[in-house]
Amino acid sequence: MIARNVFTVFAGAFLTMSCAALAADYPPPRQGDWIAPEFKFHSGETLKNVKIHYTMIGEPSGQPVLLLHGTYGSAANFLTADFAGELFGAGQPLDASKFYLIIPDALGSGKSTKPSDGLRAKFPKYDYDDMVEAQYRLVTEGLGVKHARLVIGNSMGGMQAWLWAGSHPDFMDVTVPMASQPTEMAGRNWAMRRLLVESVRTDPDWKNGDYAEQPKLFRFASTMFGLATSGGTLGYQQIAGTHEKSDKLALDRLNAPFNADANDFMYQWESSADYDATRNLEKVTSVLLAINAADDERNPPEIGVMERELKKVKNGALHIIPASPDTRGHGTTNMAKLWKARLQEVLEKAPYK
Repeated sequence: MIARNVFTVFAGAFLTMSCAALAADYPPPRQGDWIAPEFKFHSGETLKNVKIHYTMIGEPSGQPVLLLHGTYGSAANFLTADFAGELFGAGQPLDASKFYLIIPDALGSGKSTKPSDGLRAKFPKYDYDDMVEAQYRLVTEGLGVKHARLVIGNSMGGMQAWLWAGSHPDFMDVTVPMASQPTEMAGRNWAMRRLLVESVRTDPDWKNGDYAEQPKLFRFASTMFGLATSGGTLGYQQIAGTHEKSDKLALDRLNAPFNADANDFMYQWESSADYDATRNLEKVTSVLLAINAADDERNPPEIGVMERELKKVKNGALHIIPASPDTRGHGTTNMAKLWKARLQEVLEKAPYK
């Protein structure tokens, strides 16, 4: 049931969706907006009329599933042949004729309220807990969903799934955090994020967020971060195993269309600074399946934190996707074919609360 205070504008299927994804034969996505009349951030700051944009696939009569996207992304990240095309069709693990798929644009990105809407660097500082709170208010107050079969997220969305499992343990039957860890930001993962943000902040063109044109270092920093922390060693060797190919890869990435906003970008990456889901792991009551890749540059399995922290989860398991020339490091979990059988198994066996 949709609550009366929802301001919803429905649209048809995304026109930008690939033909391959459409071929999966699932119901057309619909888009909507929910407005929080007042939103309080962890800092104590408040903002009126915060908009959370979302995408729905399937009907509210189906089993609710909440899908959470990665940093600086949107719901569109999931509407691809590699993800939706493997999961949302008839007979697939998240068959949209049986499930009610809800995909919010995170606070600060996509079509949800964000710094570039006008406040720029005066926008309240938010963190992942604020994002989860916005998602929780959307699904409970806005869409009237009190319980979900599954909360699943990728990268930033994976970290938010960890937070969901601990802060709202009775909300879901199953939690699947992917390309993530529950531990605080540290090592290469945080160091690279800090450099990413500082490269923009120290650019004279940034002008404390009041730039007329996007800072020049912004594009370079984003491209460097992407190449350094996602793609996989074997994956890059497969697609760029010669000097000529790797040189072309770098230049193609650098010259690709780039429509991002520097303030939105900085807020998104800085929002992970105080992330730490370990404080509530003992509270997790859902079945939890963590899915990571062996070649994930941001969450390297060899540091052993997953095995240590999963001991705190009553019903938790870890699935590691082996590295190969066909995996893509941190981007591996975007390819649902590599893990959908495991998801199907968990959904079939997990009890209903």
